[in-house]
Order: sequence, then C-alpha cells, then structure tokens
Amino acid sequence: MTPLIAVKKLSKSFPGVRALHEVQFELMAGEVHALMGENGAGKSTLMKILAGVYTRDSGEILYDGQPVDFQSPREAQAVGVGIIHQELQLMNHLTVAQNMFIGREPRGRLGLFLDEDKLNAQARDILSRMHVNIDPRAVVGSLTVARQQMVEIAKALSFDSRVLIMDEPTSALNDAEIVELFRIIRELKGRGVGVIYISHKMDELKQIADRVTVLRDGEYVATVGAGGTSVQTIIGMMVGRTLTDTGPSPGVADKGGVALQVHNLNAGPLVRNVSFTLHKGEILGFAGLMGAGRTEVARAVFGADPVESGEIVVNGVKATIRSPSDAVARGIGYLSEDRKRFGLATGMDVESNIVMSNLRKFLSFNFFLRRNQIRRTAGHFIKLLAIRTPSATQQVRLLSGGNQQKIVIAKWLERDCDVLFFDEPTRGIDVGAKSEIYKLLRLLAGQGKAIVVISSELPEILRMSDRIVVMCEGRITGELSAADATQESIMHLATQRETLKVAA
Repeated sequence: MTPLIAVKKLSKSFPGVRALHEVQFELMAGEVHALMGENGAGKSTLMKILAGVYTRDSGEILYDGQPVDFQSPREAQAVGVGIIHQELQLMNHLTVAQNMFIGREPRGRLGLFLDEDKLNAQARDILSRMHVNIDPRAVVGSLTVARQQMVEIAKALSFDSRVLIMDEPTSALNDAEIVELFRIIRELKGRGVGVIYISHKMDELKQIADRVTVLRDGEYVATVGAGGTSVQTIIGMMVGRTLTDTGPSPGVADKGGVALQVHNLNAGPLVRNVSFTLHKGEILGFAGLMGAGRTEVARAVFGADPVESGEIVVNGVKATIRSPSDAVARGIGYLSEDRKRFGLATGMDVESNIVMSNLRKFLSFNFFLRRNQIRRTAGHFIKLLAIRTPSATQQVRLLSGGNQQKIVIAKWLERDCDVLFFDEPTRGIDVGAKSEIYKLLRLLAGQGKAIVVISSELPEILRMSDRIVVMCEGRITGELSAADATQESIMHLATQRETLKVAA
C-alpha cells in the first residue's frame, strides 16, 4: 500500500543549527501517526517542511507516491496538506470567521464585496460540528489562548485536507475539549484522512495514535506501534537515557512567613471576591477548568488587568499595584501562558531577552550597556536551564518552543523576584524539560521563593503543589492540601459554582 506521505533522507539547517539530518517518516491514509521527541528534536521543522512553510536542503518527499516540493503553505493546502501550528498563526484584529477563511472569503453576486453573512455561517457550521461555542463574529484578540487554539483547529478543518498536521493541539485545552478533539480526529481518520500528531502528553498516545516515530537531535530513531510499546520505552528513545526522575513528589513545605496575601480581590467577571495566602518556600497550585479565572487572578495581582476592589499585601506591606512595573518593583514576577505575545521579544537575541526585566542593572551611567556582564549572565542561565542555542546572540524566534519557555523563566530568575506566578510553565515542553523545570521550581521554593503554579494538567498540579486552590467561574470553590488532593476531588471543586468549606 502506497503511503500518503513518505519522507526519505530529509535534511534542513538554519544559521548555526542543524535541525534535521537524513530523517525518514511515512504516513498512511486513515492513520494517526504520532511524532515524538524532546524540544529541539526537529519535529516542528519537519512538519513545517511538509506544510510548505520551510523548504528542505536535501532529501525527498513523496505525496501519493509522487515527488513534491512545496514552496509555500498555499501550495501544500491546494493538494490537501493542512497544519495546526504549535504557536498560534492568527490575526488578533480580525474576527474568528475572517481568520478561518482568510484569502478564501465568499463574495457577493458581483464578486466585489465580502459576503459577511455567508462567511459567518460557514464558520459557525464548522464550529458547531466541533461542538465549540464560539461566536464567529468575535475578534480573535479578545479570546483566551484555549479558545484561540480551537479557532486554529477549526481553520485547519475548513480545508478539505487529506493530510492534517497537528502540532501540540491540546496544549491549551481542558479535558472536555480534548475529548471533543479526539472525536473529531477519529471522524477524520474514518474518512481516510492521515493525521500527524505531535504532543508531549504521553497519556494521549494510547488514546489516539496508531504508530509513533521518534526523533532525537534532528535524527530518526525508530518507528513503533503505539499499542504494543510502553511509555517508558518511548521516553527512553526520546531522551537517549532512562528517565528515572520526572520531578520530586510534593511534600509539606517548611512554610516561612507570609509572602503574599490577597483579600476579596475583584477584577472583571472572572475574579470575584478571591482571597488566598501564599507562604515563602511554598508552591501553591491553582486548578480549574477553562474560564475559571486562574490566569485572570494572576494578571490582576501582577497589575496587567485593572482591579476593581480588594487588597494585596506583599511581605506584610499593603501594596498598590496598578501596572506590571509596580508589581516587579514589589518583587512579583509573572510568566504568562502566552510566551510569544507577553513573555518574549522574539526578534531579539537570547541574552537581551534574559536581561530585559532587570536592564538597569546592566547599564553604566544609566546609558551604556555592560556587554561582558550581560554575556556572563546569559551564559549562566543558558547552562543552568540547559537552553539549547548555538550562542547567546541567537535570535529567540529561531529556537524551539520549549527553549523559548526556558528563556522566559531565565528572565524572571535574573530579576530575583520573591513571588513568582508560573502560568502553564510546561506548556509545549517535552518530558525531559518538564523534569528540569519541576526540579527548578522545587529548588526555588527551597530557597524561600513563594510560587504559584497555574496548570491545566492535573497530574502536574498534584505532583508539584503543597496546597491546591480550585476555582470555578471566577470564584475560589475550595482548597486542598497535597495529602488530601486527588484528580476526582479537584474536578468536584472545579465544577462547583458555590464556594465550599475550605479544607484544613
């Protein structure tokens, strides 16, 4: 049987980086083929070549047995190859429907004017089949990251694709949305569509994949059946070693003094009468479904969103925080869930991004940059966080998503904040890098840092947190100790509209 896609000895390099070296891969019609590997393994690069975003340096790509050389995404889409990128490729100033059908908008009778009604109807039909309640007239920039991810998926489904590439499609989705996505994937598979599926979530493999191909350091490792291969075997192929420590289990923190107190905080519809306490040396987990208000609480405390009422106390002193600069001055750092929009200057280099939150420290006479000090500081964090980059002067946009995330972490570590909000800190990060970040968070807590972790992955929340605060529809509905918390108890609180009695 002829593969739908066949890749043979494909290579690709960027300035200072060999992304792929003689990689092989194949996809059959009606198959879900998972592509696995650590950040920087070459997964996204391979998929972008298949989708016409990049051109290959050497090697061969066969589509239905015929050689192809896509020079643009439009060429790939024209023959039925669609891609859902890990980093969202949406225009925030346009509506959902306009994003879905950009360049393919329905026109009126004379062909001169856009038929908005038909455009919105077509978008609404696709969203309805996905069981997603999003207004096609909504401006994309007003949506949460999770809802933008669903728009990206809907956009890809709007093409009559024979090959659908999904690069971390569930990274911002909750459990219910993942179930719906898997239902859609199975329907596509039943119609003979081949799906290439990239994910760092190991539990998804058994649910959705037929085969798994592993890449490591830009090279092909192996292709195995998903059903007959253990997760530990796949992890071993990914990292090239047996990963025995995926992060320490949480224990009872040796709590120091109170680092942060929030009393009756109100900020928009998703932050209503929120109160919590965070101690030095503690990791406090925030759990809840999409739209629960977890990110909104962090943004309000950080001054990114206006506060209507309430009180914020930092290290025993009442704080007036009207902007992120006020928060930073008080020793509060916030790692946004959307690193591309709010965490990085992607057009700048690694070292500039690492020092930008504390730039005054690296100035002489408040004007001249201390280049050598910047270079030493960047080198320290590149080594500490194992950031894969050819040099400190490499542009951030050329690095993998996981390495970009590590740079955001380095930026706030350099600032040496007392209170750190980590919003989805391991989103789009492979299992090996997750282990490193878990260790880092526990190390920071051991140094007395007060940490809030917001995560949509319940195993991550359970593993890392000393206490867990659960939210639903803008309110805290309960609090659990690490010893008492289970996925079931968290989900119970995450679906309660009324606040329940807080656990001791």
